[in-house]
Amino acid sequence: MTTPDATAPLVVEALREWRGWLEDLAERFAALVPPENTPASSTDRWYWERACTRLVTVVADRTQAESSWYGHCMQVLQWFLASNGIDEGQAQQIVKNAVGGRFDSWIAPDAPVVDAVSSRFATGMGDFR
Repeated sequence: MTTPDATAPLVVEALREWRGWLEDLAERFAALVPPENTPASSTDRWYWERACTRLVTVVADRTQAESSWYGHCMQVLQWFLASNGIDEGQAQQIVKNAVGGRFDSWIAPDAPVVDAVSSRFATGMGDFR
């Protein structure tokens, strides 16, 4: 950041990039939503595992698994749960139990780690109510 004239285009571009990411997530959330009229607690675990796996993977890719990428990953998983009607406190607990300490900065998770997190995520969905 230097002068206002030089900084303004950078800020605009950053906001466009952020908006694009949020729009991408909204589309992903819509594609990953469990079948209509199915309560979250009774939805087949497969939907929740699949959603978690895909969201973790896309966030790791998007952030290039840089420093503390997993914090944003947890945020995205919580947003996904909120978009499915899960209470904020419950969403935080489900995500914390699923992810807590299993990801590291600067390291994209390998398939077994993503599978384990996704399995815990799905289990948490059955336990929250």
